[in-house]
Amino acid sequence: ILAVLFSEHSIMDLFENGKVVKVCAPMVRYSKSLVRKYDCDICFTPMIVAADFMRSVKARDSEFTTNSSDRPLIIQFAAKDAQTLADAACVVAPFSDGVDLNCGCPQRWAMAEGYGACLINKPQLVKDMVRHVKNQVDKSNYAVSIKIRIHKDVKKTVDLCQKVEAAGVSWITVHGRTAAERHQPVHYDAIKTIKDSLSIPVIANGDIKNLQDVESMCQLTGVDGVMAARGLLANPALFAGYEYTPLKCVWDWVDIALEQGTPFTAFHQHLIYMLERITSQPERKIFNSLSSISAVTDYLHNTYGPL
Repeated sequence: ILAVLFSEHSIMDLFENGKVVKVCAPMVRYSKSLVRKYDCDICFTPMIVAADFMRSVKARDSEFTTNSSDRPLIIQFAAKDAQTLADAACVVAPFSDGVDLNCGCPQRWAMAEGYGACLINKPQLVKDMVRHVKNQVDKSNYAVSIKIRIHKDVKKTVDLCQKVEAAGVSWITVHGRTAAERHQPVHYDAIKTIKDSLSIPVIANGDIKNLQDVESMCQLTGVDGVMAARGLLANPALFAGYEYTPLKCVWDWVDIALEQGTPFTAFHQHLIYMLERITSQPERKIFNSLSSISAVTDYLHNTYGPL
């Protein structure tokens, strides 16, 4: 019921109450249901290539699954032309609260195809894509956002963001690294400069491992929301203030996976991430070699006990 009620409100209301909006990044193989139990406000789907999504029913069925409690939900697309993105947005709009255009993926295949981080150098195209979605999705309160990386020269990033703001983008998520940077420190100063130059909400992304990182990011940059990626894989309860994955969260995942019929590899991999920081090397070796759901649940019972 909450999800249905929510869809009648605007997702933008989340930015109105002065609290930091906590967001789960677009990632493959994570459970939206699990992070939602632990104070995550908005979930993104993994990145979907809009052209493939529109080309085949099979792609639509395998790439996009949701349920009535899976809200607020943002569908992230990789796209490089405005009409394809708008078409894809129209298909998913009834089941979601907004679409996000990926302008930050630094992977070589994406850049070679004209997707992801190379779009930060094409402000006019990004502007057109945002405008097409805004004009063609027939749903009031539907959000259109973009997720970017920064330029070496932050003035270029500010220019991009201001152009897209003028086109009506709902918010911008900024990963505080350039497309070439991987594990270098996040550029908080660049995120702050971008935030200060816009009047729409800004969400910051990069190196969020615990609630302290969320607070530091907000203090240093003044952003409206914070997005976590790998930190939530390691600890889905991060936004609820837990330093490590609590036992309740582990058992919650077992319940969700059994209820949703999650395939074993995804079920197991998720637990490997969650237990990594709270287990010893020998324990990990045993756990990683388990090969059935019953073996995993037995192991968890015997090692950690029930709740």
